[in-house]
Amino acid sequence: MIALRLRQIALLLASFLLCGMAFYQMFYRTEGSFPSTFVTLLTICGVLSLIFWALVNHFQPYASQVLQPCVVMLTGIGAVMIARIDHEKGTIVAQRQLEFVCIAIVLCSLLVVFLRDYRLLRRFSYVSMVVGLVLLLSPMLPVLGQEINGARIWIKLPGIGQIQPGEFAKLFLAFFFAAYLFDHRDQLAVGGKKVLGLQLPRIKDLGPIIIVWFASMGVLVLQHDLGTSLMFFAMFVGMLYVSTGRLSWLVIGFIGFAVGAVAAASIFGHVGARVEVWLHPFDPQLYNRVGGSYQIVNGLFGLAAGGLLGTGLGQGMPNLTPFGNSDFIYASIGEELGLVGCMAVLVLYMIIIASGFVTAMKVKDGFGKLLASGLVFTMAFQIFTVVGGITLVIPLTGLTMPYMAAGGSSLIANYLLSTLLIIVSNAANKPAPEVSTDTFQYEALAVLRDHELKEREAEVAKQEKAAAEAEAAGDGAVEPLPATSDAMETEAIRRDAPGIPGTQGTSGTQGTPGGRILTGGAR
Repeated sequence: MIALRLRQIALLLASFLLCGMAFYQMFYRTEGSFPSTFVTLLTICGVLSLIFWALVNHFQPYASQVLQPCVVMLTGIGAVMIARIDHEKGTIVAQRQLEFVCIAIVLCSLLVVFLRDYRLLRRFSYVSMVVGLVLLLSPMLPVLGQEINGARIWIKLPGIGQIQPGEFAKLFLAFFFAAYLFDHRDQLAVGGKKVLGLQLPRIKDLGPIIIVWFASMGVLVLQHDLGTSLMFFAMFVGMLYVSTGRLSWLVIGFIGFAVGAVAAASIFGHVGARVEVWLHPFDPQLYNRVGGSYQIVNGLFGLAAGGLLGTGLGQGMPNLTPFGNSDFIYASIGEELGLVGCMAVLVLYMIIIASGFVTAMKVKDGFGKLLASGLVFTMAFQIFTVVGGITLVIPLTGLTMPYMAAGGSSLIANYLLSTLLIIVSNAANKPAPEVSTDTFQYEALAVLRDHELKEREAEVAKQEKAAAEAEAAGDGAVEPLPATSDAMETEAIRRDAPGIPGTQGTSGTQGTPGGRILTGGAR
């Protein structure tokens, strides 16, 4: 166990070392020194990460230990790029990002300590649904809600600033989806008619997916947020497939998404503009138009400038791309770290995703399987949409890279997501209790003999009752059993139970776990 813990802490310390070297190289190339503010913030983040690791080992001793080092590495790489862009623009976004990291680690530590068993979340499934919907729709409030860059997905809280409640809503809705699908998986798995080789669900079982589809379209209509609506719908369809194992649900979900996407592109101008930019990014008219392809083309130029190995930390121009520290941070990494750096980032994400799916397969509880698979699928889908949008595989959706992009809401929510995966992995990796053969036999003997005693006592009580009724009626045909008969047989049974608490096994008939033990003669 000590050797295992040493290997685990070595992974975490290695991630600290790599992140520290990246900050050192970037700052000495751009500013010539390491700012004391960042030294303090990075030290605090490192200490809090070590405390979190110790708490996980104490309260969740069997949890997966590969998640935290990968999250630390991704957070460190993102913070380095944010600080790099801050140097060019004269902003302090990276300092705020590290402060949010400290807040996220503290919240995750509290979650590890107080949420010992993830199954507690199942008790509050409908509460989670209400909280998730309230958070999702809160930007529509006239006072708190704010519209930025055409999307109304932010709220402004006095003394705190702007937060994106949709990032936290995905956690609560994942709790509700997991509990709902676990309770109704049998009904949803029942097949209806077969069409083109697919076992379609029954019409009456299409209600949940239709409701979630309308809710996703509602988010798109009211908040003009394509990414969030797409993410919630995909999360529900993915969890629905995991719970039922029917491919028809994926087909129905894809058809529903395609219909909604075509309708949204035709009805809503901002969605249609993103599709047009995706199809013709290098069109001069689109490039110079407000809200056109200027951002995505500059991101592609940055990726091309990085080449295979990149320009080097502090030697590129990632600040030329709009939102290079948030929506397009993957393009900024590709410019200064090259294709190798981009692939390294994707490998870190793949390790987290693979660990989450392994946890979902290993955990025995159905709710845990759905929760883990839903959370990790949401992260995987978010990464795919961001990277696919930047590289022109799909249209831009407005989502951000987990752990890397600037923004406190996304950072804290994804840290909580990884902590939930850690808690579920503890239950998945926990070894089954060892059962001693002798102990099992003695427990089986005890159960059988207790059952025998209850049967005999019931029979004796019945005979005594019949004798009492006969005596009261004046009929002496039934003679009561001797008073000592039951006591003698009971004592014989108790005496024959070796090793059972409360008995003395000095003699008597020895039985086997699979056989029925009879004392006092055959019955």
